[in-house]
Amino acid sequence: MRDPLLLAAGLLICIAGFAWLALAMDVHWQQVRADASPARSTKRSLRILGGVAIAVSLWLCLAVDHATMASLVWFMTLTASALTVAFTLTWRPRLLGPLVFWIRPAAQRLD
Repeated sequence: MRDPLLLAAGLLICIAGFAWLALAMDVHWQQVRADASPARSTKRSLRILGGVAIAVSLWLCLAVDHATMASLVWFMTLTASALTVAFTLTWRPRLLGPLVFWIRPAAQRLD
């Protein structure tokens, strides 16, 4: 029962990672938040967060199975996550907004 939960967590974390990587780009940020582009430090932190999330998803896949099978599952997870984020940005980009809930809109920032 533990293995499917770890794989599901890996998939969700990978989706969040790709979404954070996408939100580090000005075009996608404006699709999701409809405010000014994020600060340079915000972009950097979103990129780091996205990379760490994708690495954690690999680690979760490796925790479930041996390396050859885990890498195959991880590549399928990467593909499914990228497609999920791409389709979400196409049809309902505002659904990704909760992934950056801690970042205030540009009008409220004091930087």
